[in-house]
Amino acid sequence: MEIIVHDTPRAMLELAGLPLDRRPDALRGMLAPMRQAVPVPGDIVDIHHGGGGFRVDRDDDRYLPALRRLVEEDVRGRIGDALAAAWKRLGDAVPGISGPESLQVMLVLGDPDDEYLTTTVGGYYGMGATPGWLYLLAWPADDVIGRIAHCAVHEFHHQVRYHNVEWDPRTVTVGEHVVSEGLAEAFVRELSGPEAMGPWAGMVTGAEFDRAYEKITAHVGLAGMRHTPAYVLGDAAMRRFGQEPAGVPDMAGYGVGLRIVDAHLAASGLTAAESTVLAGADILRNAGVAVPA
Repeated sequence: MEIIVHDTPRAMLELAGLPLDRRPDALRGMLAPMRQAVPVPGDIVDIHHGGGGFRVDRDDDRYLPALRRLVEEDVRGRIGDALAAAWKRLGDAVPGISGPESLQVMLVLGDPDDEYLTTTVGGYYGMGATPGWLYLLAWPADDVIGRIAHCAVHEFHHQVRYHNVEWDPRTVTVGEHVVSEGLAEAFVRELSGPEAMGPWAGMVTGAEFDRAYEKITAHVGLAGMRHTPAYVLGDAAMRRFGQEPAGVPDMAGYGVGLRIVDAHLAASGLTAAESTVLAGADILRNAGVAVPA
């Protein structure tokens, strides 16, 4: 597999030094390769701002130090090394496992004033739904910068899983979606230790987590991508994206998914890497969760 991590930290450093009126076009140019692979209607600058990306319509004294830190700490190189190690681990665990022929990665600076980014999702997140592409958004605070590469591994796990397990947006279930998030976090933990895990699986605790677990597992058979994110990302994300909340705490699906996966690992004796190619329904059953016929 060819892994290409675009040098977006240096590109953004150059962008930040341009006159303000030239920055939007510079951002469009930087994101053009991904835009071609992931055609979305609308101006990519508006999409970028709406998703919590750094602003290109105003100056901010915090941007240059953050971008220099991404370059000086070689976050780009860390991402490439982590992805190569992840692919080797998966290949060793499941001989013949398939994945994308090439993987391209774009890391983009987040907006430190975007409350959803900095608070709800813990300062960083990734998207890996488009085959062959990973998108990472982060504000490189002290507790985030060392985890960005591990977030890439989380998203990469989704890429590999869905080269081997069917993902149909029309038929995918809440159970499969939740399992996929828990399994990706378990794989990060297996590869790099618990300190590498994202904050998402631990955001909901105690009685609130127990209620979320019961609610989510009661709906594991609900199908269709129009439904599943509400049970994974929770209510704040649904409101942000103009969709109907389901009464689920923010990010609760990650913790529920990890509990399910941990129960599966204990019952089956398999590793997270070995479990990558298993159907979500099998993992749910191994964890003792009832799956509709």
